[in-house]
Amino acid sequence: MSRPLYQAKAEFFKTLGHPARIRVLELLSEREHAVAEMLPEVGIEAANLSQQLAVLRRAGLVVTRKEGSTVYYSLTSPHVAELLAVARRILTGVLAGQIELLDDLREPAAGSRPSKRTRSA
Repeated sequence: MSRPLYQAKAEFFKTLGHPARIRVLELLSEREHAVAEMLPEVGIEAANLSQQLAVLRRAGLVVTRKEGSTVYYSLTSPHVAELLAVARRILTGVLAGQIELLDDLREPAAGSRPSKRTRSA
């Protein structure tokens, strides 16, 4: 019996659950990169980057090509870049809401009057 779709989605999102992997995918959204090019951008040791790239490769998110002794990585689909862009928009909205809440908390008598969000309701 095949696994439920929600389980496959959860495993997919777990693959994205590491900052180094997200950074790698962001870089690859721009263009193909050699491992050596990614090292300073990702900011982790070479062995750790290799492990993170292997996770992305096993998940089918990146592919490699070899040119001489240099290994280049690229995204398997432009949809990965789209997903990162959507995640950025979602995060922007979430953080904007948190900034509004922080502003409400900083107001001197915030507890004695309705917040900006409830005043117009």
